[in-house]
Amino acid sequence: MDTENTSAPSRSQSRVSGENHPHARPQAGVVHDNARHTENFTVIGNDLIQHRELSGLAIGLACYIQSVRQGTAVDIKTLADRFPEGPTRIAAALRELETHGYLRRTRERTPTGRIVTRTVSCNRPGHRRTPSEPSDRRPARRAAATDEPPPRKKRLPAVPQPSCASPALLQTAVDVLAGLRRRDPRLLLSATDAEHLAPGVAAWLERDVTATAVRHALTENLPNEPLIRPAAFLAHRLAAQLPPPPPFRPPTPSAPEPRHPFQTCDGCDRPFRAPTPGRCRDCRSDRL
Repeated sequence: MDTENTSAPSRSQSRVSGENHPHARPQAGVVHDNARHTENFTVIGNDLIQHRELSGLAIGLACYIQSVRQGTAVDIKTLADRFPEGPTRIAAALRELETHGYLRRTRERTPTGRIVTRTVSCNRPGHRRTPSEPSDRRPARRAAATDEPPPRKKRLPAVPQPSCASPALLQTAVDVLAGLRRRDPRLLLSATDAEHLAPGVAAWLERDVTATAVRHALTENLPNEPLIRPAAFLAHRLAAQLPPPPPFRPPTPSAPEPRHPFQTCDGCDRPFRAPTPGRCRDCRSDRL
């Protein structure tokens, strides 16, 4: 009984909660009281939420952009109306996301010549979806099986083409076509029809014909019967009544203006030409 037990502990050892009970309540720091989401939730990676270089505003905007449906407007003006931060801070946060690969903004030209900004949100920077991977878009409903194929739509007649189809000229042509329905409701055109007819109207405008004169030539002496294909009717008029070119005028000597690169406006997210980033002319005038 008087033999000393050398293997016995000299004192009682206290439990270490972190080693023996990893899920025990911590002594300090955050404590999670979570409920499992079964609907109306978004999966976002910790590499974004816990990013060490992004600001809190940039992380919050990235989470919001990843949570909305495809096609939702996420330009600077829309985000500034949605959140209390102003356009300047919103624009700076979006540039942070672009720098770290969570956002891609590219400028694309539409078939009508208009330049728009295309925004792509990336939940995993550097990852590109392969054709074999499923897309986030919902699968389109299959058309009902029928024995007869759908009837093919007749092609519209050809229209004159301008010699220089500048974006501003095509946009003016689209505006002329869009306003025809105010003269006659039968001249309501679809976006596809307006895209087809816009070069024909641009060819008229290129020949020193004013927009009012083009609108008058397309809407005067319309038939009384219903217009089955108003776009075809307008295409015929654009080609049949095309005025001759204006007389030659010698160009006046003037220094050409420098062609600056496209910039994205920090106020309204629209593209504009300028030597350095900043705000477009409309946003600068609004602040005066």
